Amino acid sequence: MSAVVTWIIGAMPIFAVFLYGAVGEIITEKSGHLNLGTPGIMCFGGMGGILGITTAIQIFGKNNGFFIILFAIIFTIIFGGLLGLLYSFLTVTLRANQNITGLSITTFGAAFATFMWSIMANKDFQGIPVVDHLTIVSEKFFNNMFNVSSSAPDIVRLLFSYSFLVYLAIILAIIAAFVFKKTKVGLGLRAVGESPATADAAGLSVSRYRYIATICGASLAGFGGLTYIMVSMNGGFEQTVSIETFGWLAVALVIFSVWRPTICIGGSFLFALLYQLPYAGFISLSDEGADLIKMLPYVVTILILIITSIVGKKQVQPPAALGTNYFREDR
Repeated sequence: MSAVVTWIIGAMPIFAVFLYGAVGEIITEKSGHLNLGTPGIMCFGGMGGILGITTAIQIFGKNNGFFIILFAIIFTIIFGGLLGLLYSFLTVTLRANQNITGLSITTFGAAFATFMWSIMANKDFQGIPVVDHLTIVSEKFFNNMFNVSSSAPDIVRLLFSYSFLVYLAIILAIIAAFVFKKTKVGLGLRAVGESPATADAAGLSVSRYRYIATICGASLAGFGGLTYIMVSMNGGFEQTVSIETFGWLAVALVIFSVWRPTICIGGSFLFALLYQLPYAGFISLSDEGADLIKMLPYVVTILILIITSIVGKKQVQPPAALGTNYFREDR
């Protein structure tokens, strides 16, 4: 039992990474925007959060957890939102192709994160390397929020052994689901994603909805990158390929969850368990076997695509206007 509990606890940080990216992309896609820049936004937002943490450490010291967390959150929101704003400007205002724009943003975001880390990894302040500062801050303020002992009962460990970023991801996913289903804003957002011309005729600003949804979705996705660096990697980060991988899996999760944040919570948990399975203590896999296990989320997503295509119900289909730009003069 303890091995299973350890497996689940180890998977939860990855669960949060998936959930932030997927729910952020769901918010974006509900407006009709297909943002394939999510992997790059996760890299960019995560590195922005790291810059916020190092800024707070230099100003307030590494023991002031309030400002360290505050700066991390603010910088992540700003950096993630900036790429969401760039995407919206290119696709809404300049009418650029959404797929090409998204892929370009992924390339830029990943390259920026790699560049910034190469600079930070070789610097130090207060006589201590930046990476060591991040590790200390990660252990003190970003991991094991309730300081649960490894000797605590299994149920306690399962419920309270995580970073505040894990709990925040679940809360934001539930809030997103509530907004979509129960609020006027959510109804307007879904209307824009389904039929922008009809929404425009009803007096809704398609451009405004798409700008705001994409910026909010990108800001949320950025927390996936921050969670990976500060929780999964304990403040260490060598390459962007891992965050990019999680970003693409987050995009796949949107399809797996049929554009519903509540289902996305379960899907993210399943994907995280599969990803963590090769590292579980109760199973022994070769390198090839581990790689095959990590391919399962993609296989499951393909199966979901096939099933939803066959079923054809509106409830399991993407927004009708997904991936298409809207121009009022074409109405």
